[in-house]
Amino acid sequence: MDHTVKALVLAAGKGTRLQTEGIDLPKVMRLADGKPLLHYVLSALDFLPPEDVILVVGWKKEAVLEAYPQYPHAVQAEQHGTGHAVQCAAPLLEGFQGHVIICCGDAPLMKKETFQALADAHLREGNACTLLSAVLPEGGNYGRILREADGSFRAIVEDKDCTPEQKQIREVNTGTYVFHVPELLSSLGKLKNDNAQGELYLTDVPAFIKEAGGRVGLCDTCSPDEMLGVNTVEQLQEVEAILRKGGVSRG
Repeated sequence: MDHTVKALVLAAGKGTRLQTEGIDLPKVMRLADGKPLLHYVLSALDFLPPEDVILVVGWKKEAVLEAYPQYPHAVQAEQHGTGHAVQCAAPLLEGFQGHVIICCGDAPLMKKETFQALADAHLREGNACTLLSAVLPEGGNYGRILREADGSFRAIVEDKDCTPEQKQIREVNTGTYVFHVPELLSSLGKLKNDNAQGELYLTDVPAFIKEAGGRVGLCDTCSPDEMLGVNTVEQLQEVEAILRKGGVSRG
């Protein structure tokens, strides 16, 4: 992609619910089928050179940086949400006129083809922002995608902020995006923490971009398995079982 696309991997979390069994590694360094969760994410992004993949690290960051010294990094010393994580990395994106994939370091099942399809759709459609979505049997605890009457993007509503009607929506946000960097950076300062979590949500940025006249697209090619993140020991076991079976099925 000739350095027009970078990636930003959110990898600062402690993973409190994973701090069992006497293990106190950062969440992204927990092992699944013998390799850190972050290993799988970085492998799926290997169509980009390491210098174009930025890690946002935080709790016990030394463990991540020692394992992956070839990647540039930003530090999120305290975790105040995904929007705050991107704010911490903003200085590394200043002046870059291209596009950035933003994804989670604890989602090891995301496929390279899915990242590439998302980036390709974003560039082909000339979007300022493109969200990767998935359609689940039930919406679960994920943020819901709200669409306009014509099917275009309207907003994302976090599960804890959903009305009962919005909770019935099955199309959900996967936490993976592509942004045109100048438009992303100009929106980060608008974030506010007036929500149920008291955090700065990156999910608010697409609506800001749309309000400013930017084109926001949706790419709904993500399978339910691919978007699985690891927050609990049970989820770690679930993704490990899928990895041992040979990865993610599209079926």
